Amino acid sequence: MGRNEGGATAGSRSARVLWLALGFALLGLGVAGLILPVMPGTVFLILAAGCFARGSPRLEAWLLAHPKLGPTVVAWRRDRAIPLRAKLFAFAGMGLSVVLVSVSGAPPIAIVSSLALIAAGAIYIGTRPSRPRAGER
Repeated sequence: MGRNEGGATAGSRSARVLWLALGFALLGLGVAGLILPVMPGTVFLILAAGCFARGSPRLEAWLLAHPKLGPTVVAWRRDRAIPLRAKLFAFAGMGLSVVLVSVSGAPPIAIVSSLALIAAGAIYIGTRPSRPRAGER
């Protein structure tokens, strides 16, 4: 494979473009999730930051420093923390999902498996810290 002017191979340039495209798509979903009440936003922002880290450290830095989008990503990276407000929204969404699946007329196996997955997600979210470690705010 040939090298371009910056010294990167054509393959690495393609990978960078793919990481950037995925990062922007995830960023869009993350912003939509912050606006829409039933869609998660933070998980998409965390994934976008990971993509930007591989495709453009400058965009990763922008996202992490953004006053509205960055704090939850930084808290997750540093402490694996999920803010209490985000937990409450997640639990509300899970509760709504339980109700919808229960009244949907789905076969019992679908209801039981959905409930098991929702319970696993709730346990995971519930066991994450809600705040940064003491002294690191």
